[in-house]
Amino acid sequence: MAIEHDFFGLLESGPDGSIFWSENVEFGDQTVTVDLTAPDQDDVSQAALDIAASMISSIEAIDLRARGAMLSELDDRTSEVTEYLLQQQETYGTELDALLADISGDAHVDIIRSLHLMSMTILADEMGGEDPFAVLEYALDPDEADDVLLVNLTPAGEVHSVTSAD
Repeated sequence: MAIEHDFFGLLESGPDGSIFWSENVEFGDQTVTVDLTAPDQDDVSQAALDIAASMISSIEAIDLRARGAMLSELDDRTSEVTEYLLQQQETYGTELDALLADISGDAHVDIIRSLHLMSMTILADEMGGEDPFAVLEYALDPDEADDVLLVNLTPAGEVHSVTSAD
């Protein structure tokens, strides 16, 4: 079986009924891997695919919203964002400035501005549940993809949560 969509084309299911689509999307001066996945194509609606296509098309605005959510957590010393930023400062020490795109004097803000959007994973079967519909993966150093922040989004494109992947 397969699902056809204007943006994604023909999404064929695997032998287990799952669907998977992947594409590299140009975003600013970087390339972002975008994956759409669902364990059972029967759980994927046309509306979910329309929302996913809209998210991909507006990746710039979604990125700004995600970074804004990270910034809003800076006042909470126990947030995963703050812990991630402190970890990055400890890991890179004096070499941190070489990874920063902009140096304003506020290291935490500078790190958030300098994070690379590595990937967007859309969980097309999660339209109305508690789980995120899309997950953005950010890393300060693209070569160290184990140290990442994950921004979980609702189908409306709102930030559900920000977590670290350690």
